[in-house]
Amino acid sequence: MPIYEYKCNECGKDFETLVMGSFKPQCPECDSEDLARQMSKCGFVSKSSGPGGEVQTTTSAGSSGCSGCPSTNCGSCSSSIG
Repeated sequence: MPIYEYKCNECGKDFETLVMGSFKPQCPECDSEDLARQMSKCGFVSKSSGPGGEVQTTTSAGSSGCSGCPSTNCGSCSSSIG
C-alpha cells in the first residue's frame, strides 16, 4: 500500500496519504483534488562483505537525520525529513 506525498495547488498544503486502487486523493485542508505529486525522499542501508571479510555499509540518506536509522517505517521517525 503506497503512501504518496502531495502539494495542493489550491492552498499550498504539503501532505501525504495512502493511495489504493483508483482512490483519488483530496487535500485535507481545502478538499481540492488539484494536487501535484511530490518526489518522495527515501533512504536505504546496504550491508555487504568487502575485501578481507569486513562489513561495508552504504547509505543513501547522506547527512540527513535518517543517516544510520535502523527503522523501516519513516512514519515512526521523529526527525524532520523535509
